[in-house]
This record gives sequence, C-alpha cells and structure tokens, in this order.
Amino acid sequence: MAIVVNMPRLSDTMEEGTVAAWLKKVGDKVEEGDILAEIETDKATMEFESFNEGTLLHIGVQEGETTKVDALLAIIGDEGEDITSLLSGGGDAPAEVKEDVIQNDEPASEVDNGSVSEVELPEGVIVVTMPRLSDTMEEGTVATWLKKIGDTVEEGDILAEIETDKATMEFESFQAGTLLHVGLQEGESAKVDALLAIIGPAGTDVKDIASNFKVDTSSVKSEEAPKKEAPKVEAPKKEASVTSSTAEKSHKNTQVISSNGRLFASPLAKKIAEEKGINLSQVQGSGENGRIIKQDVENFVPASSGASVGKFVPTGQEDFDEVTNSQMRKAIAKALTNSKFTAPHYYLNVEFDMENAIAFRKQFNSIPDTKISYNDMIVKACALALKQHPQVNSQWFADKMRLNNHVHVGVAVAVPDGLVVPVVKFTNEQSLPQIGAAVKELAGKARNKKLTPAEMEGSTFTVSNLGMFGIESFTSIINQPNSAILSVGNIIEKPVVKEGKIVVGNTMKLSLACDHRTVDGATGAQFLQTLKGYIENPVTMLA
Repeated sequence: MAIVVNMPRLSDTMEEGTVAAWLKKVGDKVEEGDILAEIETDKATMEFESFNEGTLLHIGVQEGETTKVDALLAIIGDEGEDITSLLSGGGDAPAEVKEDVIQNDEPASEVDNGSVSEVELPEGVIVVTMPRLSDTMEEGTVATWLKKIGDTVEEGDILAEIETDKATMEFESFQAGTLLHVGLQEGESAKVDALLAIIGPAGTDVKDIASNFKVDTSSVKSEEAPKKEAPKVEAPKKEASVTSSTAEKSHKNTQVISSNGRLFASPLAKKIAEEKGINLSQVQGSGENGRIIKQDVENFVPASSGASVGKFVPTGQEDFDEVTNSQMRKAIAKALTNSKFTAPHYYLNVEFDMENAIAFRKQFNSIPDTKISYNDMIVKACALALKQHPQVNSQWFADKMRLNNHVHVGVAVAVPDGLVVPVVKFTNEQSLPQIGAAVKELAGKARNKKLTPAEMEGSTFTVSNLGMFGIESFTSIINQPNSAILSVGNIIEKPVVKEGKIVVGNTMKLSLACDHRTVDGATGAQFLQTLKGYIENPVTMLA
C-alpha cells in the first residue's frame, strides 16, 4: 500500500524546507533507514531518512524547490502501484498537479493556490492576478486600463497602470489573446493574487471562471482618488495621434517619443535593454503604436557607425545579481527582526586591559599539544560570570522570568548563508582546552552545514566575536530567548596611562546588549565588572 511522505519538520522553528538533493530517483528501491534526500531547513542542510520501504513512485518537490512542512514530498509503495487517487486528493497534492487547474502570469511561488476554486480552464484561457510590483506591496489599485474587453492583447502589451504602495507602474501582459474579462474597475483595489483579468481566445465564455474565483472582497474598495490624483502616463495611442499619417501606417517600425521626451517601451524590454547595455533610443519598436517590446530588444543589432560628434552617450551599465533567499537567511531575518522590535535593547560598553590575558595565553599555549584562543578565554570568563549573575543568564516569558542555573553559551559562527549559533553546553564546567575543542568542532560543522538542531538549541547567553576581522567595536541583536549578547572587538595596541605615565598597552572593547525586561542597567554593569576580573586576571579562571 502506498505511503505519502510529507515534508518533515526537522527543527523547532522550521516552517518550510528546500530539497537540496535527492539521493533516490523514481523507480528506485527504498529500504527503511535509507537516505531519501537532503533537506535545507532554516538552520542547516540535513539528511532525511525513510521510515518505510518499497519503491519510490513519485517525487513531489524537485531539487531546489521549496514547500511548507507537511506538504507532499514523495510517495513510496509497491512497484507499479496506481497512485492517481493520492495525487488528486487534496491540499497536499504536488505543485505539478495543481498547475492543470489554473495558469497564471506570475511564478508558481507567488500564486495563492487557495484563491481560486478548482475549475478546469478552457484551452488557451489565462487567469491574470494582481501582480506584486514591489517588495512590500500587499494590494494594488487599478489606476488606468489601457485595454478594454474585446481588445486583442499581444505579449508585451501594457494591460493596465497599477498603483502600488510606492508608485504607479505599468503592468504588461506575458500572454497573447483577447481580453475576455476585467476583475477590477479603474479606481478599485484588491490584494495581491486577486483576480485582475482573464485572457483567452475570442468568444470564450469565462463567466464560470470569474464567478468561481475567490476574491477577498474585504480588501476591495472603490476610490475616486486614483482617477484624479494618481500620476499617469499618456497611453501610446494618444501620442501616436501627433505623428503623420504616414507614420501611423508604418507604426510597427517607428519609435514613439512623447512631447516630454519619454520613449515608450515595455518594462520587460527596458529590463532586457539594461542587462544587455542597449540604448533604447536606437531600437525600433514593433509593438502597439511603436512601443518597444521584448522581441525588439532581443533582436536588436547595433548599427556600425562612428561616435556622434558633440553628443554624450552614456557608457556605464547598471548591473546586479539576484540570489534567492535561503531558508537560513529567511529564518535569520525573521528571528532578528522579532528580537529587535520586541526586546527593549540597551547597550553597555567597556574597555579591558589585555596585557595579562596576552601573557596568560602565551604561557598556556607553551604546554605541548595545547592551543587556546582569546575567544575561548572570553567564553569561559562569561560562563563563570553568568553563574554569579543569574539575572543575565535568564529568559523572558509573558507571565514569568526564568533564571537558568545551568550555563549554555552560544558562539556566533559566520557561514556563507548567514549566521548560526552552535551551543557549548555546561560551559562553566568545561576547561579552556575543552571549550576550544568544542568551539572548533561546532564551527567546522556549521560551515559544512552539518550541525544538528540539538547542537543549536538551548543557549542561555551568546558571544559574538568580530575581533578576528579587525573590528574594534560593534553592537549585536540579542539571540532570543537569551537576555543578553556580548560583542567582542579586536585587541588594539595603543598608548595608555599607567601609574601616571603614558606607556604602550593592549586593550579590547566589548559591548553587552541587554533586554531591559530582564536585565536592569546596574545588573548588566555588575556582570561586566565580574567579567573584567576574569579577563584581566585570567589565572583566576583556573581556580
């Protein structure tokens, strides 16, 4: 009997996962305990093993694709078993099945699969939804329709001008056909992914499609303001009227420039031109009323001629690379944003004399097969100080405060995708060499994406050290549910005053970020005084 395997929750904060690699392919035999795939979570890339045996009959998420926890990942069963009912039966159906239900101009990841009833679309019919035209856009307003019902729409034609939260922008069609239905009138607003229009073969009846599309009407509103106040650009048809009759007949090969010097080109054409470094003023438009569209730019061949005398031609090119946010990067952004805006941070800055610490480390490392870092010494000193100041080793909850008697110090480690915080458990009970070995092992696992969730959970305090990168001082965001995080700078050789004389000394700056709900200013200051004693007299850590 076939077994549906869903996206597992591989960490306590995981909400969705990405398939980094499949170690089995459809048709392969699977034994209990075999590794099915490597799953990228918000914290690490982890192996996911099968708890069932059989034949891998279906893969629901391809390598590099992302889906939510509990969504369909794979199906395992008997070789040749019919799994049609599993693929068509409900919310865990894979993305490729639902594509038969609705097509959309936007990428599949942007489409709200719950916004339309499962109605079979006639051949060639495309449902166009409200696009997300800015990173913060949640709803849009139709400022102007540049096409009306019954008009022919070509790929690259501007359908409408959409007012977002940032600007009024042209929205072009990525499909060709006839405009069969308009879901929003000029001045009306709706959320992203609500029904905007339907395009398809002329004469197609789309009433059922339109009526079955579930729009959140609570967000739809009619406004007069967009019609009157939203900045508009004259439609190309109006500009074409100022050209000669000869130009009107040959508009497919004519550039159209407005009276204010604007060249009409589709947003997609502009983007491709920027990427290829093409000057649009040299491109002939073949779109409606001479508008430059995608094909014009892709097929453009520069004319071979000398530079124009006395004319400035920009030679620079704007360029960028887009990198899809990894699960780790999204999790970091969510956690740090939550910490910064829920915990009232304040910062205490100190500067320690490092002369004794330098001498101590040099003497300690003279022992055969022994090597400790300044970071190991700081982690140990923090652990000992935390035992004396449990308030700094605390956690905040809505109805209580937890004062931890154990000390688990998290050590921030930079990795290519962002930042992870492996935890040295019972840090105060560890020797300096043990802390050094633990940090080295955990940092290596972090950089190789081999950390387990257990190795990143349970910290009661965090140390973040950028001194090794030459940073003199900085502040950090608290790694919740911790109440504090220590930011460590590098050791600076500089003039200092000792016994009334200026001499060469070595100092280090530290900054303690505290959650004011759990750690009062005096409490944080007392913790730093205790820490100072251990750092400036490190031999006391051996007692």
